[in-house]
Amino acid sequence: MIARLRGKAVASTPEGLILDVGGVGYLVAATPSAVRAASGADEVTVETYTHVREDTLQLYGFADREERELFVQLLSVNGIGPKVALAIVSGSPAGELRRAIVREDIARFVAIPGIGKKTAERIVLELKEKLGTVVELSAPEGDLMARDALVELGWTVVDAERALADVDETLPVEEQVRIALKRAA
Repeated sequence: MIARLRGKAVASTPEGLILDVGGVGYLVAATPSAVRAASGADEVTVETYTHVREDTLQLYGFADREERELFVQLLSVNGIGPKVALAIVSGSPAGELRRAIVREDIARFVAIPGIGKKTAERIVLELKEKLGTVVELSAPEGDLMARDALVELGWTVVDAERALADVDETLPVEEQVRIALKRAA
């Protein structure tokens, strides 16, 4: 199994990132954070996962070990293949996705293109116990309530989370929503 590659990013294509490692070009389907890390760097290290099937040998690349570990955990969920797992890991930072699993935040996963409600529920159900003792919850429940209120007003989950990222989560939910709306105006 190829677990890590270090080399120069020579191209970025719709199929992935091409890394030149000792004169060999590896095509790696990579997360956006891995592509950003490789962009313009003389040399980059990409954590990888090698997926082998009878008809395919595919490398998946990640900016750090945390992304790769979450990807592997997602592959253990019934019905989740590497392309869907990559889409999920590409959608948000791994820490945020882990917290969403522990909080049973189905909406966070449904907001990712290609993930339906049943798939999101299965992810939470199958991974919650595995992650529950490992993940510390840093954002209070009020933060989720403020996000959900913005979503009810028509915001996407990602936009709502970005708008609330630097709002004091100790404020009442109504005040957090008011501040986010004021900034958007």
